[in-house]
Amino acid sequence: MWRGLSALATRAARAPRRLCARRSSGAGPWAPGSTIFALSSGQGRCAIAVIRTSGPASGLVLRSLTASREPPPARSACLRLLRHPRSGEPLDRALVLWFPGSVPGLRPAEAGEFTRRAFAHGKLSLTEVEGLADLIHAETEAQRRQALRQLDGELGQLCRGWAETLTKALAHVEAYIDFGEDDNLEEDVLEQADKDVRALEAALGSHLRDARRGQRLRSGAHIVVTGPPNAGKSSLVNLLSRKPVSIVSPEPGTTRDVLETSVDLAGFPVLLSDTAGLREGVGAVEQEGVRRAHQRLEQADLILGVLDASDLASPSSCSFLDTVVAPLVAQSPDSCGQRLLLLLNKSDLLPTSTRDSDTALLGMPYLLLSCRTGAGLDGLLQALKTELAAVCGDPSTGPPLLTRARHQHHLQSCLDALSHYQPATDLALAAEALRLARRHLSHLTGGGGTEEVLDLIFRDFCVGK
Repeated sequence: MWRGLSALATRAARAPRRLCARRSSGAGPWAPGSTIFALSSGQGRCAIAVIRTSGPASGLVLRSLTASREPPPARSACLRLLRHPRSGEPLDRALVLWFPGSVPGLRPAEAGEFTRRAFAHGKLSLTEVEGLADLIHAETEAQRRQALRQLDGELGQLCRGWAETLTKALAHVEAYIDFGEDDNLEEDVLEQADKDVRALEAALGSHLRDARRGQRLRSGAHIVVTGPPNAGKSSLVNLLSRKPVSIVSPEPGTTRDVLETSVDLAGFPVLLSDTAGLREGVGAVEQEGVRRAHQRLEQADLILGVLDASDLASPSSCSFLDTVVAPLVAQSPDSCGQRLLLLLNKSDLLPTSTRDSDTALLGMPYLLLSCRTGAGLDGLLQALKTELAAVCGDPSTGPPLLTRARHQHHLQSCLDALSHYQPATDLALAAEALRLARRHLSHLTGGGGTEEVLDLIFRDFCVGK
């Protein structure tokens, strides 16, 4: 239980920023016995501000501000006149909420300290804390949904279920070690433990083979726009980002470096890269741009290949189809390789009578688009939504995603420990493998008491959270 908490909701955000910028002497960060305060509603001018305190001296602070001997009724909002604690000058009228359990030492809260106290008192698991941090920083609808699922405890509950399976298996193995010759022990106790452990191994392996979808959803998928010169790549980037990111010109080779912008596409976070047109026999500067374009292609999660629909037979278009598109199309559908959407831009220049015959020569799926008129944009956005759901995972359905490298590390370590579970060879070593595997799962949801890990997780929280 927190030893004290009060919140003052005032009509104007008058709390000075310097209150959150210094630390009182003798009270280091995360000191459990100190009283902390912060502007919880965020910086800047606003109609309502929430000032939050937590710790032993919260009651004293509340009484000094409201000139009252007694705080308001517990967990009830009361309208009180706030006064300067020394001069008695009226400051504002505010709603006061009091959560009792209070007494001495007040200092500004560290970033994330309120949440860290909730974690320390068992009100939030570590994965739920990470979900709250992701929700604070969410910029797209898909990120918000994923963060809410993690904040609701879905990933933590899944891990706790796995830990219970390991605990039960460990209990069975240790019972067999101690009472293996006892007639009261069920005959198939080891077989059941082995069956449960092998099922858990399969579940862990399935989550670890998610191709980092959760991490892409949290940090953003990388989409690279590529193609021969003058196909309309820069026009497409400007169209998708809804701002003039790239210079558009009829002169081939205008883009000579990689231009990148963050975009919300169909609710998914995306880093969109505009690259130099791929061609040979150009100057030194454009050659470097082409080299960087190839480098970005190797890093891409999704590639948007753009061709001029009115000039499919040109040498540059044919070369792009042979060297870039064909190898990607030849990939196995079950592989975790890069994904491709082929776009035929400038469809407005194609006569209707020849459109089907000209494009049928490609022999592969494509989308028709006109960046100039916007025709075909809705179809492209729907295709991007489908592809991004495959790359990032759908946050609305399926099992909870692993959103951080830390999750991957502990699950992989758990799986590695289970690889040493061989009860037929040595029961004592098998029991130790189960203990180690269970320890890694506890690290995932509880941090394992490692202060460096906790500091890293709470570092990016807002002050007042």
